[in-house]
Amino acid sequence: MKRRDFITKSIGAGIATGAGFSLLSIEEAFAKSLFNPHAPYDLVAVMGGEAPEMFEKGIAALGGMKSFVKAGQTVVVKPNIGWDRTPEFGANTNPELIAKIVEHCFNAGAKDVFVFDHTCDNWQKAYATSGIEKAAKDAGAKVIPGNSEGQYKSVSVPKGKQLKEAKVHETILGSDVLINVPVLKHHDGAGVSFAMKNLMGIVWDRGFWHKNDLQQCIADMVTCRKPDLNIIDGYRVMKKNGPKGVSVSNVSVEKAQIISTDIVAADAAAAKIFGKEPDSIGHIRIAHEMGLGQSDLSKLNVNRIRI
Repeated sequence: MKRRDFITKSIGAGIATGAGFSLLSIEEAFAKSLFNPHAPYDLVAVMGGEAPEMFEKGIAALGGMKSFVKAGQTVVVKPNIGWDRTPEFGANTNPELIAKIVEHCFNAGAKDVFVFDHTCDNWQKAYATSGIEKAAKDAGAKVIPGNSEGQYKSVSVPKGKQLKEAKVHETILGSDVLINVPVLKHHDGAGVSFAMKNLMGIVWDRGFWHKNDLQQCIADMVTCRKPDLNIIDGYRVMKKNGPKGVSVSNVSVEKAQIISTDIVAADAAAAKIFGKEPDSIGHIRIAHEMGLGQSDLSKLNVNRIRI
């Protein structure tokens, strides 16, 4: 499909919904992309399908999961499971997407796949209500808690400006591959919650971040453990009252997904879906300035897939 047809049909199909929320916004961001179908993609944006189907298309465009997971490796799939909310609220990552990612990891030869989050609500309730625990277990993953300080080990944050050290979950430290799978949503503290913000769920002391320049700490954490792959779930997007949400009326079904090894680029694309310029979000701007990734989407090779 030609790019002009892609945009025209996307808008004509009524995908653009809600003030500031449109498929066109991310298309505009990619308008000047250095598109070369023969070069490796920096980012894949998939729109219009169900979450597992979008992932199938997106990961294939990046060479398949075997490009990221090798035989015998241990993998952590890190969703957002922070809240005692059902999937309809858009507070947590889509459980069907998590199941599909776990499946692909095992198909690539992974020895073990772990799924966990340091939740805000009671972890057992959040794991169950979100649907992620069952979905991950059914796919063969080991779902582990993140609710005990003894599970976290102190590590230095190499280039941190505010965050100099952090207690990181031992499973992250002991695994070969980290796949970061946040949900795209509003956040009353950080403004938005995308890929970089999701790394708060691998540390013990989140309170320090909130008290010591949250935007800088979010960027700093990327220098400690940069995910090997970022998959942003934009199927259901919580437009306000995040991060937990108060009503399903705050949720827009966008049917979008962003996949990239560049966490800054992934967040920049997510910002566009959210109706914001990347530079208007503190931690995206800071991370770009720190050289942790590219927030200027015009400089990336982007593959746009419409289902």
